[in-house]
Amino acid sequence: MRRHISFLLAVCCIGLLGADWFQFRGNDGASSASGEKPPVELSEKTLAWRADLPGRGPSSPIVVGDKVIVTCSDGVTQDRILVCAFSAKTGQQLWRREFWATGRTSTHPTSAVAAPTPASDGKFIYAFYSSNDLVCLDLDGNLQWYRGLAHDYPKAGNDIGMSASPVVAGNAVVVQVENQGNSFAAGLNKVTGETLWKIPRSAMANWTSPMTLKMGGKLAVVLQSPGGVTAHDAMTGVELWRFDESCDNIASPVTGKGRVYLPSNGTTVLEIADGSNSPEILWDNNQVSGGPASAMLSDDKFLVMNRSGVLVCADPNTGKIKWRERVGGTHWGTPILANGHVYAVNHDGTAAVVAAGDDEGKVVSKFALEETIQSSPAIAGDALFVRSDKHLWKFAQATD
Repeated sequence: MRRHISFLLAVCCIGLLGADWFQFRGNDGASSASGEKPPVELSEKTLAWRADLPGRGPSSPIVVGDKVIVTCSDGVTQDRILVCAFSAKTGQQLWRREFWATGRTSTHPTSAVAAPTPASDGKFIYAFYSSNDLVCLDLDGNLQWYRGLAHDYPKAGNDIGMSASPVVAGNAVVVQVENQGNSFAAGLNKVTGETLWKIPRSAMANWTSPMTLKMGGKLAVVLQSPGGVTAHDAMTGVELWRFDESCDNIASPVTGKGRVYLPSNGTTVLEIADGSNSPEILWDNNQVSGGPASAMLSDDKFLVMNRSGVLVCADPNTGKIKWRERVGGTHWGTPILANGHVYAVNHDGTAAVVAAGDDEGKVVSKFALEETIQSSPAIAGDALFVRSDKHLWKFAQATD
């Protein structure tokens, strides 16, 4: 009986922790948090806590269970790379791990070596850096393996810095390293760090992140580059299909329901029928054009933030524009759609909440964080997490 009660209590506690946010732009990479209800008003009343960070980074936070994971880089030449875990409830730092970068650490002054967002499978954390170092830790911060990819590919990198985030695809951790030197994509065994596959990529500067796509019984990895997009078997790297049209080299693709939404000619949507390896264009619309931030996707909305700070909402099935709403500012971080609202933080640190209706959008709340923000926020457990170079914030419903 006691065992039965203990099991029920454990299940209840797990439920109270809320959902996870495992990777860049959420578990499915659609920048949409279905079922979560972060506060609509961002203010001092809904600011649950603020924690100091030990280093810089445009990378986004991820949430695994009761922990918020953040990567940072520090030192005069940014050769110290860090992974930090904070309590999602209190903001207390739970642990911090530091390593020496083995690759190039040069970046633009506005960026940092900790630019890629880490990823998790719920058991382990995979932290990637502009120096092409990939670190695997367990949830208590214990090192599992470390790959300094610059040892194998010494010319991989550029002086502006790299920022493609890794993605966990089945038993592989996939990294996309594209630049004017050694360009490649690779799938590494997520348990051992051993290379499962490696394919060459075009020697062009690119900052987009890989995405996963379910194709029948296969799990594919979608790689977007300036010259087009390719899909590959996640475990072997074998190419499944390609689309040779120019794409953005900053905003990443969005996948869902057998479709790939590309930042190409505004937006171009590819549809892959079951059992087919040949994508077809479902729609394209050069008026649905975003900026550096990637798009958001839900069942009934496709949204982009353009370079003028205007939020554009379109029908995901047809591309027909539903409404536009001016939010203001330049957005490097991708906003998130949750609870019928879009949560966006611009470069100047102004966080905005936009009510995203079927027929119109309306800014309902703004709050100045007064720090430069380049990262995308995370949403988990009805809370919003935002990070800058100096701080990590949590917003949640006021308790009083």
